[in-house]
Amino acid sequence: MAQKPKVDPHVGRLGYLQALVTEFQETQSRDAKEQVLANLANFAYDPNNYQYLRQLQVLDLFLDSLSEESETLVEFAMGGLCNLCSDRTNKEYILQAGGVPLIINCLSSPNEETVLSAVTTLMYLSSPRPGSHPELTSMPVIQCMLRFSLSASTRLQNLAQIFLQDFCSPGQVAEAQSWQAHSALGIPLPRNETPQQP
Repeated sequence: MAQKPKVDPHVGRLGYLQALVTEFQETQSRDAKEQVLANLANFAYDPNNYQYLRQLQVLDLFLDSLSEESETLVEFAMGGLCNLCSDRTNKEYILQAGGVPLIINCLSSPNEETVLSAVTTLMYLSSPRPGSHPELTSMPVIQCMLRFSLSASTRLQNLAQIFLQDFCSPGQVAEAQSWQAHSALGIPLPRNETPQQP
């Protein structure tokens, strides 16, 4: 009786991820793009997939998608980056590729999930040496975290307080509080965090 050929599971996984990336690049359907990006973000949970996702330039795909008009695409892309950036190689890639300003822009998203992923990603990028990338704790970011720490959303409030305590110096926080007392400018709160119009 002939033996079945052994299938390398890694080849299968790489092939499947390649098919997803190709579909994302070729489809004209926004729904299909959103579904594919959601799938890729889910695959980014698993460290076994990191090398394939880097090989297929999925980190660039996520970073590029942060500038999309679709809030759903931005949410999935930000979630994918959040899943990937606990890994040192992925973290360095995001920092080198100019990802920080794109992630900071997501702090003003009207989608709370996007904002939560953006805050978490900034925390991962700051670890293990807070202060090694000053742009992660720039004054607008700290002011934003101060506002988030007063948010009606418990998850956002808690995350912002951790960011302020663990990644910012007391001097930075005091300076941001002083600036905020004299200015109404900064990164706006997500839409669902501001009072609803009757």
